[in-house]
Amino acid sequence: MLVFSLCTSFCLLLSNLPFSRLILVQFFRLFFLFSIYPTMSDHENAAENASEFQYKQPPQKTIDELLKADQEDESLKVYKEKLLGQGVVIVDEKNPSRVIVRSVELLIDGKTAQSFDLSDPAKLLNSDLSVSIKEGSNYRLSFAFHVQREITSGLHYKHKVKRSGITVENEKYMMGSYAPKLEIQGYKSPNEEAPSGMIHRGKYKVHSKITDDDNNVYLDWQWTLHITKD
Repeated sequence: MLVFSLCTSFCLLLSNLPFSRLILVQFFRLFFLFSIYPTMSDHENAAENASEFQYKQPPQKTIDELLKADQEDESLKVYKEKLLGQGVVIVDEKNPSRVIVRSVELLIDGKTAQSFDLSDPAKLLNSDLSVSIKEGSNYRLSFAFHVQREITSGLHYKHKVKRSGITVENEKYMMGSYAPKLEIQGYKSPNEEAPSGMIHRGKYKVHSKITDDDNNVYLDWQWTLHITKD
C-alpha cells in the first residue's frame, strides 16, 4: 500500500511537468516490469523448496537382510521366499556382475528370428553385428539374461540411432526389476515399425546399453541396422 501511495503521489507531481505523458509511460513500464519479475532470492527459495521434496532412494538391502526380516510372520516369510528365492544365487562365480546378458533376438513379423550372442562383452568390441529389416516391418527385441547375487532394480535398455553421424532416434525401455534365479530370465521390447520410403532406406549405426537405476552398466555394444526395400 505504501508503494502504491508513493507511486500515485509521484504521478500527480509529474502531471504538472513538461513531457509528463512520456515520463509517465516510461515510469509505469519500469514499475510493471519490476513488479512481475521475481527477484534472485525468489528463485533461490524456489530451488531450495524443490530440493527439499526431491525423491531420495532408500538404502538398498541385500537378499539375506530381506529374508531375515519379519521372521515371526510365517506367511510373509513364505511369500518372500517365493519372491526372492531361498537366498543368494550365484550363476557364475567368476563374474561379479548382477546381470549377465546372454543374447538378443530380433523378432520380425513373418520372418525367422535373428539371434546374437552377447555373453562375451570383449568379443563385442571388435565384432560387426549387423541386421536387416524390410521397410514398414513390425519388429521387437528379445533379451535373455541371468540375474545373480542380489536384486537388480530398474533394469532398462536404451539405444541411440545415428545415420551419417546425425542422431535420428534416442529410446529408453524399462525392463523391470528382477530377483536372482538360476533360470534364464527375459524381456521383450514393445513393437516398433521400421520407417518406410526411399529416404529412410540405408544403413544406421546403433549404440545400445543395458543399465539399472544405480547406473551400473551391464552391457555396452554397437551394431548396424539396415532398412531395405525387400
